[in-house]
Amino acid sequence: MSQTVTTTMAATIPAKHCKLADPHHLADKTLIIFDWDGTLMDSIGLIVESMHVAVEAHGFKTTDKAVKDIIGLSLMKGIEILCPQATDVQKLAIQQSYADYYIANSHSTPFFAPIENMLQTLQQQDRKLAVATGKKRKGLDRVLNASDSHHYFVTTRCADESGSKPDPQMLTDILQYTEQQISDAVFIGDSIYDIQMANSLGMTSIAVNYGTASSSELAAQQPSYQVDTPQALAELLCA
Repeated sequence: MSQTVTTTMAATIPAKHCKLADPHHLADKTLIIFDWDGTLMDSIGLIVESMHVAVEAHGFKTTDKAVKDIIGLSLMKGIEILCPQATDVQKLAIQQSYADYYIANSHSTPFFAPIENMLQTLQQQDRKLAVATGKKRKGLDRVLNASDSHHYFVTTRCADESGSKPDPQMLTDILQYTEQQISDAVFIGDSIYDIQMANSLGMTSIAVNYGTASSSELAAQQPSYQVDTPQALAELLCA
C-alpha cells in the first residue's frame, strides 16, 4: 500500500511522486541529519517510564504527556520543566535516577523498522548521515555501541556539546564539520523542538508523526514534510 507524505506547500501526495512535487529537492540533499529518540530508535516508551520512576523516587509526579513534551530537550532542562519546584540537589538526584533506570533497561530499545535498511541505502547513495540529539554524549555513545551503528554517521552532536534544542548550534556544528551548506541538508525529527531548530536556520525539515509529538503539534511548526511511519520516511528519503 502506498505511503503518503504531507508538505507545507501541497496536499497529501504519494511518496513515489515526492521528487516531482518536492520544493526542497530532497533527492539533491547530500547531508541528512537525524534526531535519535523517537526518530531512529523506538525509545519513547522507555524514556517516559524512566522519568516516571525517577521523579516519583524523589517525591514528585508527572504525566505521560508532560514527559513526551520535554523529549528532545537536554535531560536537565526537561527535569527543570517537569519539576520546577525541585531544588538543585533534587534535580541532580532525579537525573541520576533516570540514567540508572534507563541504562538498566536500554536493551529494550531497537531501531524502528525499517530504519537500518534505510541508513544502509542512504549510505550506498553516498549521502552523509549525522545525528543531532538531546542526549548527552555518554548516552548517545552507549546506544550507538549497543546498536552497532557508529559506522552509519560521519558525525554526531549532543546537547551537552552544543546546547539544548531548539538552539541550532548542533546543526551549525555538523554543517561546519561536513563542509556542507544549509541548502545541502535536511533535518528529521519527532518533536516540536526539532522542527523549530531546523526552521531557525531555514533548513529543510521532515517531521515524523510516530514519535513524541502529535501530527497537529508538528504541523503547527510548519515542517517542510510530515510522514506517518518509518516506512514512509524511508520511501521519502530513498526515492
